[in-house]
Amino acid sequence: MGAAAWVPVIGGGRPRVGARGRVGATCAGDRARGAWGLQTHTEMATVPLSFDIDAPRWDQSIFVGRLKHFLNITDPRTVLVPERELDQAKTLVESCRAGLVPPGSSEEQLLYAKKLYDSAFHPDSGEKMNLIGRMSFQVPGGMALTGCMLQFYRTVPAVVFWQWVNQSFNAIVNYTNRNAASPISLRQIGVAYITATGTALATAVGLNLYTKRAPPLLARWVPFAAVAAANCVNIPMMRQQEIINGVTVTDQDNNELGHSRRAAVKGIAQVVVSRITMAAPGMIILPIIMEQLEKFPFMQRIRVLHGPLQVLLCGGFLVFMVPAACALFPQRCSLALADLEPELRDSIVAKHGDKVPYVYFNKGL
Repeated sequence: MGAAAWVPVIGGGRPRVGARGRVGATCAGDRARGAWGLQTHTEMATVPLSFDIDAPRWDQSIFVGRLKHFLNITDPRTVLVPERELDQAKTLVESCRAGLVPPGSSEEQLLYAKKLYDSAFHPDSGEKMNLIGRMSFQVPGGMALTGCMLQFYRTVPAVVFWQWVNQSFNAIVNYTNRNAASPISLRQIGVAYITATGTALATAVGLNLYTKRAPPLLARWVPFAAVAAANCVNIPMMRQQEIINGVTVTDQDNNELGHSRRAAVKGIAQVVVSRITMAAPGMIILPIIMEQLEKFPFMQRIRVLHGPLQVLLCGGFLVFMVPAACALFPQRCSLALADLEPELRDSIVAKHGDKVPYVYFNKGL
């Protein structure tokens, strides 16, 4: 027990009392967030029984609680956190789950580590997600793509290019945030990508040609129609294995009960609604704003700035809409036992009787 071990200390500093009464001192060299201190196993502190790092900080059964949660983990500033610090956060979270944390770690430090962990690591597999696919990247990535789609909507080549770029981005996001318990082959990824991109392009180009003689505002709404149509195809196609084989469902205590296709359909349908909701305000309201602004002489003199302006305004919408859309439904989704497939329902009843009225699963984001 006296062997030395490297233990991450996130947000080190002078000794202080944690929110739950823990007192400790950090190593002298651990002044900066993300520093590493050499500790021994005998020096490790035991996490108080009252603290559970995986327990939600806010009530996830209500929208406001989920909104606070997603405002926390979709914080776009976390995309700037170095990879090394993310790995340290994961190590600290896993140490805390094992009941051990470095001396001097306050609850504030542990919660910050959990924020970084939730923003960058998949909830099912624990693997680090690629940067583009993280929900914390939705604001910078989405604002750039949405702004460009809204700005360059007049010509078919521009529509085709920006819809292709957007669907490529969406494919990465959908794959990254899938239920990781259901693997998908490269062939299936390719089919999903081509199908969704084709749907978006057909919708955008078709409506673009159809609205040539329509009021200008209708033409500005074409990108949203294309995005909504593509989401209805892209997400189910990218997550088709969940629909084919089902997703893992558990009881309230996370004990695995089996796999359900109906649970997968419910989770994916909720994700589709969330993604469309995420894009809707910016892509519906912003065209109205721009339509009115462009009537002013000063706006006609600075046409070159229309694109950057739309990008910034899209960012303003997405800062709130990304967490709000993610919070529409609980990430740990539930399904009544009566709504499961008959064979799975009968199996659960045979093993557990009436002790499992609901099953739970990760719906993805």
